[in-house]
Amino acid sequence: MQDPYPSRVSGSAKLLARQDPVVYGEGASPVSKGQLDFYEANGYLFLESFFGEEEVKLWKRELARLWEVSKQDARPEVIREPGGEDIRSIFAVHRDNEIFAKVASHPAIQAIVERILGSAVYVHQSRINFKQGFTGKEFYWHSDFETWHSEDGMPRMRALSCSIALEDNHANNGPLMVIPGSHRTFVSCVGETPDDHYKESLRRQEYGVPDPKSLKWLAERGGITAPVGKAGSVLLFDCNLMHGSNSNITPDPRSNVFIVYNSVDNKLQAPYSGKSPRPGFIASRD
Repeated sequence: MQDPYPSRVSGSAKLLARQDPVVYGEGASPVSKGQLDFYEANGYLFLESFFGEEEVKLWKRELARLWEVSKQDARPEVIREPGGEDIRSIFAVHRDNEIFAKVASHPAIQAIVERILGSAVYVHQSRINFKQGFTGKEFYWHSDFETWHSEDGMPRMRALSCSIALEDNHANNGPLMVIPGSHRTFVSCVGETPDDHYKESLRRQEYGVPDPKSLKWLAERGGITAPVGKAGSVLLFDCNLMHGSNSNITPDPRSNVFIVYNSVDNKLQAPYSGKSPRPGFIASRD
């Protein structure tokens, strides 16, 4: 079958119209129709203080513990900051950590995700992102689906990300920024994917990065916003939403647990880049 979202195969970037629904489910919903309509139109939904203080305290204690025990951890799941040895991310926390496994299977989150994706779901990827005060580096603009499609073989746009704030997010400590409405346009990127690209891209991505002209076109139409709020707030966003974050030069850390849910009807195939699949700790094939 012809690839509906070709990328990294041409010498020039292209803007392609989305060919998949945004909200798949119908009927009763754990969130309001207005919230679903907002998600469909903008590609994200911010749920302020979704989780309570006691839950957040438990998760922050585990966050601090993982930071300490992982400082000398050489496992590939532990990703370091570009140009340094501070921890940037720890992957597969839903698989390896009992506390965050319960977060990933939380029934309140599952109910919303299944309503949006219109099916049962599984965790495609999970990680904790650490963005320490003063040293936390940026995550450049990108669409997750472009990478999941090219490098993991995710066929359609039927997945979403759930970012749970473990620290207060405010305008100055490198919050996630999104371009509303950008989920309706696929940016086909330039450059052939190198072998084992993930070994570098998880620290700093150089392939699958949108070009400035495309980013400007998207931002002129949708603007840029940063949904911010207290620890325990939840940001749900479509797999193709363009997003990124600045470095954190404030004293305030900004860490989050990040869980990607994919529809069971959207199982991974061979990567569209033609390369070998990325390891299971990045892209689950179970």
